[in-house]
Order: sequence, then C-alpha cells, then structure tokens
Amino acid sequence: MSNCFISTQNAMTQKLKIVPTTLLEIFKSKVAFDPLDKLMAKEQEDVSFDKFDFYTSLSSVYSSKIEGESIEVDSYIKHKFAGVQYEPDYTKRADDLFAAYQFVNKQELNAENVLKAHTILSQNLLAKNHRGRIRTNPMFVLNEQDRIEYIAAAPNVVQEEWDKLFEDVEQLKKVNLTTKEAFYYAAVIHLVFLKIHPMQDGNGRTARLIEKWFLQEQLGEQANVIELEKNYYKNKPAYYNNIRKIGLDYETLDYSKSLDFLLMTIKSLQN
Repeated sequence: MSNCFISTQNAMTQKLKIVPTTLLEIFKSKVAFDPLDKLMAKEQEDVSFDKFDFYTSLSSVYSSKIEGESIEVDSYIKHKFAGVQYEPDYTKRADDLFAAYQFVNKQELNAENVLKAHTILSQNLLAKNHRGRIRTNPMFVLNEQDRIEYIAAAPNVVQEEWDKLFEDVEQLKKVNLTTKEAFYYAAVIHLVFLKIHPMQDGNGRTARLIEKWFLQEQLGEQANVIELEKNYYKNKPAYYNNIRKIGLDYETLDYSKSLDFLLMTIKSLQN
C-alpha cells in the first residue's frame, strides 16, 4: 500500500464525527492472524441446509437469546428447515429477526434502511407507532437487579447523534478498508449505536444486525458465516461487561476503554 494511499485513507477517517478511531492501530496489533484465512476455511465447511438461511437462523436465535428469548437452536432449525410447527409465541420474534437479516442482505447499509430493518425485527416487540422510529423520550437500561445500568443519549441529542453515526458510515464506505479495519469499524458502529440507544426497544438486536451488515458490505458473502451473535451469547457476561466498561452515562462515555469489546468478534474466528 503506497504512502499516498495511506495518507488519503487517514484523511478520510479523520473526518469521522462520532466513530472513534484512536484504538485502530492497537486493535490491529492484537490480531496475529489473517481473518480472511479463517473465514475461507469456515465457508468451506459442509452445511446440510442452504448456507445463508442456516447461518441467518443461528444469528436470529442467538441474538434473540441475548435478549432473554427462550427459543432454542435445535427447535428453530426444525421450524425453518423441517416444517415443525410450534406455538407462535415461541418463534415469532426470531422469525421477525430472520426476516430483518434477509432484508439487509439485499439492501445498502444506511440510516433509512436501518429504520426499515428495525420495523421488521420489532413487529412482535413494539407497538406500530414505535417501530422504525427514533425515540424522543429519555431512555435508560435496567440490569438484572432492576437498577439503572445505563443512561442513554438525551432526547434532544438523539437525532443529532444518529445523523453523525450514519454520516460516518457513509464516509467509511468510501474508504478501501483492510479486513482487520472492517472488523474494527463494524464493532465500533455496533457499540456507538448501542450507546446512543436510539429506539424504544430492539437496540441490541439492531446493533448486532448492523455489525453483521457492515461486514457483509465490506467482505462480501463470506461474512454470512461469521457467528458474532452466537459468540456474544456464549460470552454474554463478558459482552455486557465490556459494554459497561465504556461508561454508565452517555455524556461521560470513554471509548478508550472499548478494546475488549471491539476484539470480541474478530478473536472469535480463532476458535
């Protein structure tokens, strides 16, 4: 890569308004393997079903389970591929998320389409007037002890922060990112979206969807086999703890403490 190209790339990423870039070089130094080699090996694994639908099923189940849904992988695979019928309440939210993953597979990642994806995945989660709409009220997250875990962006700045995030996404799409850089920015976008917490509910599901979406746009179809949702679920305590490290109030977030979170997806490829 020429010095001229690197300078141009650096200049473009320095224009980012909300997505932090300060940990990028440290992040890359922590990944002592080629992610593409791992992806290619995984992509060649034999799957008995349609590969996209199979991995999308896994994404839908594990992202739902992070949010406390009782759906199990075995049951959902039987539901999707063997026509086994369950009570609608058991599968409907995972089905909505599956439909959202199908939607984003053929759509460009941008603010408008994220709202559409949220509308799809929240069909059985939110009232119609809250689906695909940015909140205008205060928002906080409770922990398992029913205490405030996090205070999200204030109502008067949510739209502004949303706009900054998706302007940054558009800026990043103009840059020829390396594979490691794609993983870095996908994880950062996930985290920034989650911290803004722009929706009434479904923010976690949407943030994980966006991370996968960004990777698909940057890496192509092979990104479909990245089981980031499964990894977050299997490491759920670390997932929430790493999110918590950044701060408990939107006004005082410190993204310099986000490295452990940012490495979760790319490091999972080693396993």
